[in-house]
Amino acid sequence: MHRGGDAGESAERRDAKIGGGRFRDLADEQIFERFGERGAHPSRDRGGQSRGYGGLALRVEQEQATGVVFVGWHEFRIGDGAGDRRGWHEFRIGDGDRGIEGPMHLFSPLGIRGVSFRNRIAVSPMCQYSCEDGFATDWHLVHLGSRAVGGAALAIAEATAVEERGRISPGDLGIWKDEHIAPLARAAAFIRAQGAAPGIQLAHAGRKASTFVPWRNGGGEIPLEDGGWPTVAPSAVAFHEQGRAPVELSRGEIGGIVASFAKAAGRALEAGFQVVEIHAAHGYLLDEFLSPLANRRTDEYGGCFDNRVRIVLETISAVRGVWPESLPLFLRISATDWAEGGWEIGDSVELARRAKPLGVDLVDCSSGGMVPWAKISPSPGFQAPFAERIRRETGVLTGAVGLITEAAQADEIVRSGKADLVLLAREFLRDPYWPLRAARLLGAEVAAPPQYARAW
Repeated sequence: MHRGGDAGESAERRDAKIGGGRFRDLADEQIFERFGERGAHPSRDRGGQSRGYGGLALRVEQEQATGVVFVGWHEFRIGDGAGDRRGWHEFRIGDGDRGIEGPMHLFSPLGIRGVSFRNRIAVSPMCQYSCEDGFATDWHLVHLGSRAVGGAALAIAEATAVEERGRISPGDLGIWKDEHIAPLARAAAFIRAQGAAPGIQLAHAGRKASTFVPWRNGGGEIPLEDGGWPTVAPSAVAFHEQGRAPVELSRGEIGGIVASFAKAAGRALEAGFQVVEIHAAHGYLLDEFLSPLANRRTDEYGGCFDNRVRIVLETISAVRGVWPESLPLFLRISATDWAEGGWEIGDSVELARRAKPLGVDLVDCSSGGMVPWAKISPSPGFQAPFAERIRRETGVLTGAVGLITEAAQADEIVRSGKADLVLLAREFLRDPYWPLRAARLLGAEVAAPPQYARAW
């Protein structure tokens, strides 16, 4: 609840206590306390009558350790109400000297745990199919490094296989053995030196593994006699009707895969990455367990919702067990299968609600990929509503991805509270310096690297 006073007290600056942290309200300087997930507006808590002094209504969306941002809905009234302001704002939990940072926007910083992101722009994980035996190459250094030079806050390495059989193609990046660490560390160090955070997506392709790279044979399934390998899945259900059926995983093998994700997270830490994202989207292994369209099991990993989400929650717990508390953990999901009888947005909301207390800091909201007959009608920002709903109903931070190409579009997604982060994919392939161009268009003061300053 709020504790108020008379108008004369509003000139005093006093610390407020929220969820164990402290901040100073520099807008109307009222003392208030968190009450559940919503605060009552002091000017309306008597039958809607204005009491003639400033007030702040806050829904806490994210709380973290001292010194980083949390986000809330802010409703501010001065005097007789003539100065009403409302909108999503950032606040800082800190030493009492920090207060309202202003409205969220594309170039406002974001703090998650012990990592500070310089803006809200991330390089989405994009498969490059440019490895041999899973080893990162100079291509990966340049691909990720150039986007960090271009102003991204976070550069996430592509789907990186936690098992050799979990590769989509023979050209996939890998982290299933210690020898993979050194070349990954080279890329991570360069990204960090440019002021961006290095991230990595940990993945297992499941039944969608063992395919050619996309520019060879259309990316189709590799025959076993041509170097393909047996694939695994929750059930022996092929992705394509004419495709090779995967091998159904035993319960013991499921435990081994969960352990492989945890071991991969440990290697990512050694390589110097600051963000790990667990890939549970696009019809790959963890996503296959979530969807009734791929999971026909009758044991504790199949059937009801609680059973189908079990491996994802176990993987989160296992990864968080080795991933430091000071570093963020993301979860990418397909918010819907876009197919009758499949996974739906309501399921994603509930999964996010369960993932948050296990240590997931941000849910990266994509969609589709489960079945080839899904009915999808892509349009600019078409997946942002998924991020908005999950954020609103669970309080977890979210990322929006999918056909985000314009600066104003990305800025609106953040300003309106649809998501805390925007992840660009193909637009970054077209323009590694998209953040610098967006800053110009939006009037944000962002410095280019000194080596390139004369061009900006």
